[in-house]
Amino acid sequence: MENNEVPFTKQMRIATREIHDISDALINAKLGIAMTDDEVWKYGILYFYEVFKYMEEAMTRLEHTLVGDLDIPGIRRVSEFEKDIEYYFGAEWFRNEYRPTESVQEYIDHLAELEKDEPHLLMAFIYHMYMGLFSGGQILHKKRQIEAKLRLRTAQPGQGEAVTNFEGKNVSNIKREMTEMMNKIASQLDEVTRRKLIEESKNVFRMNNKMVKTIPGTTRVIVRKMVKFSLFVIPVIIGMVIAKNRYLA
Repeated sequence: MENNEVPFTKQMRIATREIHDISDALINAKLGIAMTDDEVWKYGILYFYEVFKYMEEAMTRLEHTLVGDLDIPGIRRVSEFEKDIEYYFGAEWFRNEYRPTESVQEYIDHLAELEKDEPHLLMAFIYHMYMGLFSGGQILHKKRQIEAKLRLRTAQPGQGEAVTNFEGKNVSNIKREMTEMMNKIASQLDEVTRRKLIEESKNVFRMNNKMVKTIPGTTRVIVRKMVKFSLFVIPVIIGMVIAKNRYLA
């Protein structure tokens, strides 16, 4: 195996850095702020639900392959996604009226194509998406708890947040086991497949960014929070300037 001194997961991480350009960074920053808003949060959950649902169903279908080996005990979150979706949208709407948006369907079609033609490449999505959920999800959960305590959100504290509530789970162990398994699997693949996995890792971030752009309300929330921030900060700055001028007079 080439670069056997560098773990495969680190190779994937290095290869995807180029995707994190200024535009992507801004998108992720916008989402991080906007996802503390209940309206944006519920659509974010709804959009990413389909992606995780497909991956979990694929891991079941491919359980006797290397893809199934990535199904680390404790990682599955679809039931938690569904709890949150029913909380925000209602069980009746979710079961009878819900249809994926165009951007979500495009994402799912890509995953289906991979499963049909080169199922091993699904591991790029499984690895990055679950590692991202267990890492970034904790951060978002804490931010939303803070906003709930400050009464900046309409949902009750702890409600509609099942997907990022990892109480009772050893997140560090889950992430470590997933990383170790990904590296173990990579050692069993030929060099061509490993290179394809690294290239497909870039698509994970591209497709996430593309879908995030279509989540309703992100721009509205950013503008609103910037206005609130300015209403607080600008008077403080003006007061500091006035005080300074009086002191110098």
